[in-house]
Amino acid sequence: MQKNIYLRQPLAVAIMLALTAQAQAADDTTYLPTAVITGVAQSSPVTVVTDPKLPRQPVPASDGADYLKTIPGFSALRSGGVNSDPVFRGMFGSRLKLLTNGGEMLGACPSRMDSPSSYIAPETYDKLTVIKGPQSVQWGPGNSAATVLFERGPEQFDDFGTRIDANVLIGSNRRFDRNLDAALGNRDGYLRLSGNQTKAHDYNDGNGQRVPSRWNKWNSDMALGWTPGENTLLELTAGAGDGESRYAGRGMDGTQFKRESLGLRFKQEQLSEHWHALEAQVYYNYADHIMDNYTLRSPDPQAAMAMMQNPFVSHVDRRTLGARLKGSWQWDDVGLVAGIDAQRNEHRARKGAAASYKNQNLKKDAEFGQWGLFAETTWQVAVRDRVVSGLRLDRHRARDKRSQLCNMMGMGCFSNPSYNNTTSTTLPSGFIRHEHDLSSLPATSYVGLGHSQRFPDYWEMFTGANHMRNGGPSAFYSTQPEKTTQLDFGIQYAQGPVELWASGYVGYIRDYILFSYTPGKNPLHTMTYIDNVNARIMGAELGGSHRFAPGWKADASLAWAWGKNTTDGRALPQMPPLEARLGLGYEQGNWSAGGLWRLVAAQNRVDDRDRGRGNVAGKDFGKSAGFGVFSANVAYRFNANWKASVGIDNLFDKAYSEHLNLAGSGGFGYPADTRINETGRIGWARLDMSF
Repeated sequence: MQKNIYLRQPLAVAIMLALTAQAQAADDTTYLPTAVITGVAQSSPVTVVTDPKLPRQPVPASDGADYLKTIPGFSALRSGGVNSDPVFRGMFGSRLKLLTNGGEMLGACPSRMDSPSSYIAPETYDKLTVIKGPQSVQWGPGNSAATVLFERGPEQFDDFGTRIDANVLIGSNRRFDRNLDAALGNRDGYLRLSGNQTKAHDYNDGNGQRVPSRWNKWNSDMALGWTPGENTLLELTAGAGDGESRYAGRGMDGTQFKRESLGLRFKQEQLSEHWHALEAQVYYNYADHIMDNYTLRSPDPQAAMAMMQNPFVSHVDRRTLGARLKGSWQWDDVGLVAGIDAQRNEHRARKGAAASYKNQNLKKDAEFGQWGLFAETTWQVAVRDRVVSGLRLDRHRARDKRSQLCNMMGMGCFSNPSYNNTTSTTLPSGFIRHEHDLSSLPATSYVGLGHSQRFPDYWEMFTGANHMRNGGPSAFYSTQPEKTTQLDFGIQYAQGPVELWASGYVGYIRDYILFSYTPGKNPLHTMTYIDNVNARIMGAELGGSHRFAPGWKADASLAWAWGKNTTDGRALPQMPPLEARLGLGYEQGNWSAGGLWRLVAAQNRVDDRDRGRGNVAGKDFGKSAGFGVFSANVAYRFNANWKASVGIDNLFDKAYSEHLNLAGSGGFGYPADTRINETGRIGWARLDMSF
């Protein structure tokens, strides 16, 4: 795997830059917080905002999904040591919009081995924002479950100065992480460099059994900003990354996760009395992903498919080009954000024996295009009342570029009747939300009604299109857009040492896109079907914290999600079980200590009858047991700039597995439909530095 040279000794680089910063900008010291984060609270109605740079427990891997799991309501369809797929309120895939600096990175693997979150290194970003439900229209179409924004802010320097944030983490299973984020500049512009490298070997579960899960990943990003005036910003960004990971739950491993990113954004503020800002951006993201069954494992001579008994490679890539233009206006009681966005992406693939696949060209199999108009308003109806609303209209188009369809039944390939044909549609979305500041309590309540129409994504239109749906046409034509209507409501209270919050939702999904798999333990006999059904969903997240004594703080959260396939009268598959998180922390001077008890209930509402049902990456294959895991940490801040923390995750070495799981791979000796256990007891130590 290619190495990123400047990350080989990031701590040495960090120390040199830090000494420079200390000499030149001693008055601008950033004080590191003492405590390790064990829970994230709701920040305002409908949104959660947190700092992804802060150390937290359990120690997350360096990807977006593991980081999001620390926020109530999020879970992940576990995949391996890294590269899990995030799930919010039981909703998966493109129902969850993930953006980095306003741009979208789309994965390429037909089974989402390289989910969009796998290309995100959270600690290289400044802010993480989650907008729950279909309660915003600014960030593109289809985000029926939530919108997740990883953002880097522009640097601000009055005179010449530098800034450095760095950390190093070591842990069990040869875990070794290095993160560096440095900037220099003055009032006219800046240069920012950020990057990380993370790696680990296979872990042992609570029974002491080795689980194939090792990984090695790196990311590197650069931002060059020009600020000719305090209200003007022009920023050019570029980034790259790569990695490898092996999986106990897949027939192949990921041996390349190459990423290339480019972006340009412009922002001008205070254009006139009412015209607050104009923002424009273009972005380009490229994912180049390779899977094989021989680099990180040996081919399985007992594999059902002959091609998997010998060295085999699957190579896919995805190019995404997007743009957004929006303006912001403010009058006495009304604010308006309006604009236009567009995206085009294409997918290519090739596969074959390791010795010959490079003789093939990458062939384009799918094209997608979208453009949309949006407008979002905030109306201050009264001193304590606000109405927030939005509308958007999107035009979608997809083209099938597969000349042939090939199945996994040993029956070869046949001509694709939809080759080079297109399907297109126009879809509306919108919401309206009322927010009220209570007069009797320091609290804000809200209730909002949202409607989102989501065009099927690549996985829903193409990965099942090589099989027949109910004897009819392929999924390219038959899969209908998904239409979600959802009521969101909640309250947030904060006074003195007490903070409480709760959010709930009730929704109806028409034409919910459901994956079904024919029965059979032999993958040679497995076929994928994609159907539209109707579904009802509901759930809630609630939590709070209390500083009940000097230095002491207790926090708790609870998340519950429920869904029903009303077309078939069955449980909606792949719903996470009830989960509670209980935390207790103590902070005094430069010392802090904390504990986290994660409690997960059994999940008995599954749809595993006749054929396993789920999504493109996972399916229900039985009920799951509940579990509880306890973790603890201690941290010490040496001064304003240096901090050390140590912890133990899964302190009592519990053997457990998550409900959202991939079945173990026979190539590693797992029986069919066997859940993969999570890590046993692991220790870690982290050193943070900020100047």
